[in-house]
Amino acid sequence: MSPIKVYAHRWSQPCRAVIIFCRVNKIDFEEVTVDLFKSQSLTPEFKKINPMGQVPAIVDGRFKLFESHAILRYLASVFPGVADHWPRPDATKHAEKVLMQSLARIESVWLKGDAKFLLGSPQPSIADLSLVCEIMQLEALGDDMRNKFLGGHERILTWIDNVRKTTSPHFDEAHMFLFEVKAQMQSKAATAAAKQGGSEASSKLKFASKL
Repeated sequence: MSPIKVYAHRWSQPCRAVIIFCRVNKIDFEEVTVDLFKSQSLTPEFKKINPMGQVPAIVDGRFKLFESHAILRYLASVFPGVADHWPRPDATKHAEKVLMQSLARIESVWLKGDAKFLLGSPQPSIADLSLVCEIMQLEALGDDMRNKFLGGHERILTWIDNVRKTTSPHFDEAHMFLFEVKAQMQSKAATAAAKQGGSEASSKLKFASKL
């Protein structure tokens, strides 16, 4: 299997975090330096990898991903050699609790009653647009996690739909890349899980044949 490519510049804190994570967990990777001081992240060639023109970014086969937290989550979930302590269930549970509290507050304070948009406005504001894009990032976690967080918040789901319809077709166009990355991550994770399952089954079969 070819090593993943990590596009980075060590001046960047998130880039250093990704590189350290790969080294510690013995993930086979090739570091490709993107010199920020020479604006190499803004070149047409690099923007084919990350249209936002930012580092870090990774390429794993035909799969491309950027934004350091998304990259780290991907590396931790897809590569079987990564130790369990990196996902930190306790920290995850705390983050989930904070997120759930925030979503509940949005409904109880910002989307009271039959409010179509934040603070009862009949038309969307900058606040609506900024917040909805933050919440849409939950799509990157997959359908199960998204539904876990948003499934019980009908007002928020209705509000997201209101913003989507009001800004159509630009809303879906702007989030198309997010959904593509989500689909690629799910496919990659499923493939990795299948390979791991096949490897375990093969090991059991070999063990049984020795008995």
